[in-house]
Amino acid sequence: MKKIAFILVALLVSVASHAQFEQGKVYFGASMSGFDISSQAQQFHLGLDARCGYMVLDNLLALGELEYSHWQHDPDMITIGAAGRYYIEENGIYLGAGLKYRHGCDYNDVLPGAHLGYAFFLGRTVTVEPEVYADLSTKALRYSSYGLRIGFGIYLFQDHRKN
Repeated sequence: MKKIAFILVALLVSVASHAQFEQGKVYFGASMSGFDISSQAQQFHLGLDARCGYMVLDNLLALGELEYSHWQHDPDMITIGAAGRYYIEENGIYLGAGLKYRHGCDYNDVLPGAHLGYAFFLGRTVTVEPEVYADLSTKALRYSSYGLRIGFGIYLFQDHRKN
């Protein structure tokens, strides 16, 4: 009896974890950065970003991003971008890469980047998402940034069945 109960619990857990990153889900997220390990870490930095995305395949999320960055001694900047995120084996760990366009006073730049994070589910749809990121400037090394970002995400399922 104990073996049957264990098998049923294991089956339910595997089905529940599979459903978290399945095709058709819509993602909304927001995060805060400013824990840089770059040349910008010598001054106060605050970054806020919003993201939305769609699971185009199981474990593969396409993202759109909008970010505001404030530095103590440099002009504020607005960044827009597109990225992809791949969730590794339904355990919540993800790898991502993207391309951003950053605009500030007398400054425009394109930044390819990568990130590694973990989606920790607080409930069925809400996550806390710490991630390590790197955005490399194509113009000036001082505008490249590496650091830690803390965010929240919401995963919603779009039901396309007709009633």
